[in-house]
Amino acid sequence: MNIIEDKLKELEATQKQFWNIDRGTANFLNILIKTAKLKHIVEVGTSNGYSGLWLALAAKEIGGKVITIEFHKCRYDVAVVNFKLCGLSDYIEARQGMAIDELIDLKKEDYNSEDEQFLDFAFVDANKAQYIKYLEIIDAKLRRGGIIAFDNMISHKEKVQDTLEKLQNDTNYQIQMLNTEAGLLLAYKL
Repeated sequence: MNIIEDKLKELEATQKQFWNIDRGTANFLNILIKTAKLKHIVEVGTSNGYSGLWLALAAKEIGGKVITIEFHKCRYDVAVVNFKLCGLSDYIEARQGMAIDELIDLKKEDYNSEDEQFLDFAFVDANKAQYIKYLEIIDAKLRRGGIIAFDNMISHKEKVQDTLEKLQNDTNYQIQMLNTEAGLLLAYKL
């Protein structure tokens, strides 16, 4: 039996309880990361580690690294165990704390990069009211050609409207809304 696939299916059974993304969205992000070779990855909102496993699987294949951030200690603990059980701890580093603080503290050295704009990919699926602030912090660290993916852009439209409007009017980004289960917005930095 495949431990990773078994774990993914187990976590899918708790999707509503832990607010995980759906399998289709997770698989899409995995393919996107591998295809575009987006090696330096940050995830905002770890929950039980479901999406982080998909991101780490992609990172493993291309020699990348994921740093995932979770505020709730109990969810963080569950995710760390899941990453270890699946043998992906070398490709994903979990950090527990406030997302804004952890994003501010994110450094090029965390990815062994020499560039000030070191992030290749960010997946945002946390406090919807803070999306605009996450965008601001990530933007300063995201390289040209990097991508930010925001989940829940349709399901929580009212809470993320400011982020959507900012990106729609930002000539530094090309955006596309994908009609996934919750609505996934991709923002490509020009």
